[in-house]
Amino acid sequence: MQTRAPTDPDVREFEATVRGVDGRDVTLDRTYFYAESGGQPADRGTLAGIPVADVQTDGDAVVHTLAEDADLDPGEAVVGVIDDEFRTYCTRAHTASHLLYGAGRRLLDDLGYGGFDIDAEKVRVDLATSTDVDDAVLVELERLTNRAVWDSRPVSWDRVPVNEAHARDDVAFNTKTEEGVMADADTVRLVDVEGWDVAACGGTHVTNTREIGAIEVLERSNPGEGLTRVKFAVGPAAIDRRARVRGTAMDAARELGTSVAELDDAVRALVADRDALEDEVREYKTDVLDARLSSLPTVDRGGVVWRVGTVAGFDPNEVGEAAKDCVGDGTDVIAAVGDAEPPYVVVATTGEVDAGEVVGEVTAAFGGGGGGGPTFAQGGGLDADPEAVVESLRG
Repeated sequence: MQTRAPTDPDVREFEATVRGVDGRDVTLDRTYFYAESGGQPADRGTLAGIPVADVQTDGDAVVHTLAEDADLDPGEAVVGVIDDEFRTYCTRAHTASHLLYGAGRRLLDDLGYGGFDIDAEKVRVDLATSTDVDDAVLVELERLTNRAVWDSRPVSWDRVPVNEAHARDDVAFNTKTEEGVMADADTVRLVDVEGWDVAACGGTHVTNTREIGAIEVLERSNPGEGLTRVKFAVGPAAIDRRARVRGTAMDAARELGTSVAELDDAVRALVADRDALEDEVREYKTDVLDARLSSLPTVDRGGVVWRVGTVAGFDPNEVGEAAKDCVGDGTDVIAAVGDAEPPYVVVATTGEVDAGEVVGEVTAAFGGGGGGGPTFAQGGGLDADPEAVVESLRG
């Protein structure tokens, strides 16, 4: 006994006879509760006034698991009531996934079905495709999907021989469908969105796409090689999301002194200005750092001129690049100690002194670690006051 939900998705209340009871598990002579399968969750509702916690298929039986114990006996007549709001949501969401796949047929290469799932907040469709689904493609997928809703396309379903379904190039299959809906059957149920998409599917569906309402793409990701996962909201959740995005766009446009329609141009101009300012700041910092290194106090150590001192406000890599540029021109060694927490040391030389050996001596005396070659080395994590490290380097 299979559920009648896919065939009659509008039924919300029905009478049936109890066939079997095993604890809280109840089977009926007929049911309109949808049993979880193919990515669509089980219906919610009540049976004999008791909440239904789960509905699953067990062989040829549909098992209704009740949320609490019930005094039911085989042969007893019961009334099943399906949660209208949740069933309606799942039905609309399921058909929406077919519309998204139909949009993918028009945009994506080598398209295949990689998976599908509905939860209370969103719907997920995994698309197997060689196409890079970038932002522009994602926007177009959403636009085409909503256009299919607006076009009020009829939706129908029928069973056809499995061999006939496999022979058709226009029928979409996925692994869950073949393992669940087909399950060694001679026929397969095809859901046809007129002029848009045909797929093997055992779920519940609307009879016209206009029943679905708004569809809002939320995000995309790559769960595996060759797969693009698209998550979207349907109905009220999509409307609320769209309102939030619209409000955010209007706020941003107002802050930038432009309109939403011209927001992209304003953002590009803002990014260009930011990049230009960052370049100016980088040049300024380089000039300041060069000046600081060049003004470090000098000390003559055995005929080798060292510039040694502390530097604050710059990271080790910045100081290292500047030190390599500044060494020479009468300065044989630049040894800069970063006034940071913890301190670091950077050493650049002309080759008269081995920079790696200098850093090694510093880390041996003050902890931390580092390394480098004869003309450049650096160390970090020093456990000492920066001035103490400077005094040691002055010899």
